[in-house]
Amino acid sequence: LLQAANSYLRDQWFHSLQWKKKIYKYKKVLSNPSRWEVVLKEIRTLVDMALTSPLQDDSIHQAPLEIVSKLLSENNNLTTHDHESIIVAIAPLLENNHPPPDLCEFFCKHCRERPRSMVVIEVFTPVVQRILKHNMDFGKCPRLRLFTQEYILALNELNAGMEVVKKFIHSMHGPTGQCPHPRVLPNLVAVCLAAIYSCYEEFINSRDNSPSLKEIRNGCQQQCDRKPNLPLRLLHTSPDLVSQEATLTESRLKPVIVTSNEIHVEVERNNTANQKMTANVGNDSEPNLIDCLMVSPTCSTMSIELSAQADRILGCYVEILKMLSDYDDWRPALASLLQPIPFPKEALAHEKFTKELKYVIQRFAEDPRQEVHSCLLSVRAGKDGWFQLYSPGGVACDDDGELFASMVHILMGSCYKTKKFLLSLAENKLGPCMLLALRGNQTMVEILCLMLEYNIIDNNDTQLQIISTLESTDVGKRMYEQLCDRQRELKELQRKGGPTRLTLPSKSTDADLARLLSSGSFGNLENLSLAFTNVTSACAEHLIKLPSLKQLNLWSTQFGDAGLRLLSEHLTMLQVLNLCETPVTDAGLVALSSMKSLCSLNMNSTKLSADTYEDLKAKLPNLKEVDVRYTEAW
Repeated sequence: LLQAANSYLRDQWFHSLQWKKKIYKYKKVLSNPSRWEVVLKEIRTLVDMALTSPLQDDSIHQAPLEIVSKLLSENNNLTTHDHESIIVAIAPLLENNHPPPDLCEFFCKHCRERPRSMVVIEVFTPVVQRILKHNMDFGKCPRLRLFTQEYILALNELNAGMEVVKKFIHSMHGPTGQCPHPRVLPNLVAVCLAAIYSCYEEFINSRDNSPSLKEIRNGCQQQCDRKPNLPLRLLHTSPDLVSQEATLTESRLKPVIVTSNEIHVEVERNNTANQKMTANVGNDSEPNLIDCLMVSPTCSTMSIELSAQADRILGCYVEILKMLSDYDDWRPALASLLQPIPFPKEALAHEKFTKELKYVIQRFAEDPRQEVHSCLLSVRAGKDGWFQLYSPGGVACDDDGELFASMVHILMGSCYKTKKFLLSLAENKLGPCMLLALRGNQTMVEILCLMLEYNIIDNNDTQLQIISTLESTDVGKRMYEQLCDRQRELKELQRKGGPTRLTLPSKSTDADLARLLSSGSFGNLENLSLAFTNVTSACAEHLIKLPSLKQLNLWSTQFGDAGLRLLSEHLTMLQVLNLCETPVTDAGLVALSSMKSLCSLNMNSTKLSADTYEDLKAKLPNLKEVDVRYTEAW
């Protein structure tokens, strides 16, 4: 100490030695407790020492917590009063520090055994709030997540129940329209997902002995190939069930019941399902999730019953997901987190779970923001999303298609005019679309009309069936007549011809363009200039009806990405396109790669990137003249 370079360093060394000496003392005293009154007094003194120490280091507060944590783990015979006294004594240290893992275990036990204790509200609430606001990774600190989970369940056990939980969620969000803590939502969702997973954990752990989705799909024909029964027992309704499963000529198979002490699963199969799925038995790949859980007369049905405790946990945390979906600022991030369907397949087969979660999906479907309702679709090609899960025929669909119609309606605003979306509906959901249209649903009537207008349906019988469906209702008949009128007008335009060049006056709007094109025949129009007008992407609906258009000038207009995508699908013969000083970005420009006839393209002063430019050059073989000045690619 006498050789220290300055007084500050000397003081640091001195206080460090003092602190270390006292820590050794408390470790020794608390390692051999005799009387708990003395132990409690020593703990309070230890906490005061940590709080009054001038040293600035994380270990100053963490070391006392670890000492207390070790003390509690080695003494399991404490009374409830001792528990609460110790928690209250160390509470000041928890204001700015996460509890160690062993202490989290102790807190979890207290929440389970004494959920109505005032310690839960007064001491644990600020600790949990700090965890949710600042924790960055529950994967590294799983016991913090377990503690948070048990704390919320303890709140739910109070007299007010979910009202207390709702107030807690609101306190985490804050009174303003925007939550100031970005980690709160991801942490709450992580806690909810883990809690919901725990409700089905016993069945998931016994999944090797229970019918897998593949076995359900194939009718459980490979019964003898399963592993020996462990905790989950397979009970047969009759001794000859195995021989019956081996014979596919039986008119109907007996039901198989899989039971455990907490979960009851009944799989009902019929012969038509076996005949349909036998062709795929040789395929070793895991079948599509939604296909396996599909509810239809020819597929398996699966019902799950949870224990009373698991049912309470499930109800609590699904209710929290509903609360989170009610906050406008949280809904985009929540939709993104739930888009991959991060739930076990047992949960998706549980009718109560999917019925309760339906509220969250409805909130997504009602949100006009594209970043929210687009999360209803699958996260990538080949993988089903919430749209497929809650559509008619999906395991979660418990209505007559109202939610499906709502989802289609909201998706129409962003992607319904792309042929890809209409093709997917025609291939997978044409039956439900026709049924809802038959019942007068205007959204589905419009979808069927678009399928006819864009020639999505190739089969003549199917086209006639769609026409019959449309003509069976007043709204369908009216929209089909309008479609026929547009088709007749288009054919008339092509027959009569019209001018080959047309220039709209400056300041013209979308309505002016629509009025002009509807006033005469423009079947021969090859060159259209809309430069310096006020047209937007909305005019693309009229431009795609010009079959002979080869040159289009959109210089200094408000024509954007949405219109560009529509043009790229329909005007594949376009040769010259001027997008100078338009608000188009890479999202729309990349769609031009399908316009193989383009030989001149002006993207001056747009938000074109170098990567997109290189991609367009590679995919447009006839492109000869390009203007990319004042862009990133210049």
